[in-house]
Amino acid sequence: MKKYRVTVNGTVYEVELEELTGAAPAPVSAPAAAPAPAAAPAAGEQITAPMPGTILAVNVSAGQAVKKGEVLMILEAMKMENEIMCPRDGVVASVHTFKGSAVESGALLCVLQ
Repeated sequence: MKKYRVTVNGTVYEVELEELTGAAPAPVSAPAAAPAPAAAPAAGEQITAPMPGTILAVNVSAGQAVKKGEVLMILEAMKMENEIMCPRDGVVASVHTFKGSAVESGALLCVLQ
């Protein structure tokens, strides 16, 4: 074992490292199987959250006809209300969030057909 002193952001740490000379490398276990993908949303244009925040209002429901520029939802992020606008005319195929839910950037909000 070798001892080293390492300074990180002004804090000093003492670490011990084991020297592995001439030893066979430890066997590597097989990687775990990837989790099954989530159910695919309905075919259509996915509307996603542009930033993390909280949904203040959901102004549409599944099956509702919408026009380009219509406000689909209001997302609060950093004390600002951001309107999630409809990018084109269409029909809301499904809504994947609800009022009061916290969403991450890129989270699926709804799907347009």
